[in-house]
Amino acid sequence: MITEALTPSQFGACDTQAKLKRSDGAGVEWLISDQPVPYPDALAAMKARAAAIAEGTAAEAVWLLEHPPLYTAGTSAERKDLLEPERFPVYEAGRGGEYTYHGPGQRVAYVMLDLRARGRDVRCLVQGLEGWLIDTLSAFNIKAERREGRIGVWVRRPDKGFAREDKIAAIGVRVSRWVTFHGIALNVSPDLSHFGGIVPCGISDQGVTSLEDLGHLVSMPEVDSVLRAAFVHRFGPI
Repeated sequence: MITEALTPSQFGACDTQAKLKRSDGAGVEWLISDQPVPYPDALAAMKARAAAIAEGTAAEAVWLLEHPPLYTAGTSAERKDLLEPERFPVYEAGRGGEYTYHGPGQRVAYVMLDLRARGRDVRCLVQGLEGWLIDTLSAFNIKAERREGRIGVWVRRPDKGFAREDKIAAIGVRVSRWVTFHGIALNVSPDLSHFGGIVPCGISDQGVTSLEDLGHLVSMPEVDSVLRAAFVHRFGPI
């Protein structure tokens, strides 16, 4: 089962805080990697952890990390959207969505949750991930929003023209045996020119931004602290 970031207007909003919190109060393991993690290593580790969660031999986990510069292709990726195939390594991700960029200055959070204990509702999960990002950005006085028909979380940019909106975070998940993996990617301070090698998520008429681009100079540990608090609010204890 694979999903992209659907929007509430497509299927109706759900009470994510009520539905996505475990009734047994079990905590999620919170992991942070200090050094960039090669994408194949991360993908293998995610799959192994998700399988162990499904078997009941490991706890749920959220893994925060950064990657070296690279592009990933989701299950809906179209070759024409890979504009510079030789610029960075390109990996098949197996998640929902199209092409996206990962690299230093971007906080990736891989989310391995057992939906058997969290409502068995993939669409509600996606709304919860969107809400998690929106709550996190709100703590930095950034108003981020969902958009119908678009993947990710968006920021209005009236300074760059009427109707201009920039993407600040991507969402793409896969669900196997009711356990999630992959997750979110929040642009903190990446080199935004690196997005020029792809059409991010197949959307060519809007831009890409970051906390730094919006004038918010924050460290990754500061972002991690806010992500943690916002996750607890949405999903329960760590």
